[in-house]
Amino acid sequence: MAVTALDPNTALIIVDLQRGIVGSSFIHPIDGIVDRSRALLDAFRERGLPVVLVNVAGAAPGRTERQRHGEPYPAGWTDFIPELDQQSGDIVVTKRTWGAFTDTGLERRLKSLGVTQVVVTGVATGTGVESTARQAYEHGFHVTLALDAMTDARAEAHDYSVRNVFPRLGETGTAQDIIDLLATRGG
Repeated sequence: MAVTALDPNTALIIVDLQRGIVGSSFIHPIDGIVDRSRALLDAFRERGLPVVLVNVAGAAPGRTERQRHGEPYPAGWTDFIPELDQQSGDIVVTKRTWGAFTDTGLERRLKSLGVTQVVVTGVATGTGVESTARQAYEHGFHVTLALDAMTDARAEAHDYSVRNVFPRLGETGTAQDIIDLLATRGG
């Protein structure tokens, strides 16, 4: 299903476009992901809609079979990339799990602003983006995913999320589809 509607108060959530991550190897060129996320960012800011910038600075506790990045992170690792042009009105969330809603107060903050829908972009598709979208859906938000504004290091993870998970969580489309829908809303 393609994206069909945006609620009057929709927020944009950009996941993990931060200095310590964007230099990683991804299946799609990160410059294009950043450019499309920035186009969405500009469109949301232009209309006075909430913008959420999410970075990651840790990992959930618990044993895993795969080694995780050790803390502390190098200086600047969690800084948002300059292309996002962080503004004082942006909602900033620092997560310590894959999803942006766990123990961050994001649900409460968005609902206090009357937000009923979120558009999610960023990296990585199969972890941070998918977890954030799942949590948003579970908290009762309508979810839209800008497929051309996300990527992953693993093609199979990206493809699985796009084909099998996202259609069950909400609607999908391109960044331009979403910008066009914002324009037709008249504000």
